[in-house]
Amino acid sequence: MLKESEFVSIRVGVPIGHAEIIRKALGDVGAGVQGKYTHCSGTYRVEGRFTPITGAHPAIGEIGKPEVVEEVAIETICHKDILERVIDAVQIVHPYEEPPIDIFPRYEVDKKDA
Repeated sequence: MLKESEFVSIRVGVPIGHAEIIRKALGDVGAGVQGKYTHCSGTYRVEGRFTPITGAHPAIGEIGKPEVVEEVAIETICHKDILERVIDAVQIVHPYEEPPIDIFPRYEVDKKDA
């Protein structure tokens, strides 16, 4: 009854001040297309927490000191065929050395079984 979709869901955590550039990067390379709409996404506030360790080059914070950052999580969909290009685009503009990017499979109802 369920089949794996040709799309995945992507979630990217980013400091609030950089959210628009991430949304633009996602949409400009083809993520967030739903029907006749482009650049579709959802955003919600989160607290990012991390402690940079030796060898890190943090955009925010200092080595060895715990940090809390007001962030947003941006969620959108992406066709599997362009996923690598979308991730590359996000990594180019993301301020963090290690951008928090999650990718989730999507499922849809196989209409022939419904």
